[in-house]
Amino acid sequence: MGILELFGINRKDPWEERQETPSDTVRKITAQLNDMDREQAKYIASFAYVLGRVAHADLDISDEETVEMERIVQRLGGLPEEQSILVAQLAKTQALLFGGTENFVVTKEFNRIATREQKLALLSCLYAVSASDQSISAVEDNEIRRITQELHLDHEDFIVARSAYRDHLEVLKKSSNDTNS
Repeated sequence: MGILELFGINRKDPWEERQETPSDTVRKITAQLNDMDREQAKYIASFAYVLGRVAHADLDISDEETVEMERIVQRLGGLPEEQSILVAQLAKTQALLFGGTENFVVTKEFNRIATREQKLALLSCLYAVSASDQSISAVEDNEIRRITQELHLDHEDFIVARSAYRDHLEVLKKSSNDTNS
């Protein structure tokens, strides 16, 4: 018996133990994902990915953006909280790892399966995620404009969605600060 065991400290890494036996939560989430209709799963996955795409446009996904993605996925996907967190985290990870190569492909798939109303809802949600940290950078705004085009939405649709978040647009904050100086 070693000194660590004498004091009740196990030499085995406790993380290894946890990895060997998945938690009940992980099992429940996995079961829910497997039970979901295939088309609905594609819709939610692509929707969440595009949210992650915009959050990552400025190369930083803030905690506020992550939480907003989780809320949106839960609300619009009708998912339980645990599942919405998992979906949002997976989308975020995919955007971080494969953003450059997958952005157009996933958005194209969303365009194929979504109705016009769903595309407009996504457009509004993209601004909600970007504004969650109280600031929409020019890079995020430009990414949303690109997505609008990839979804074959009109420029007017873009302007309507954007105007609802105009107070958060950095480009407008700078110009109003310049005139106040």
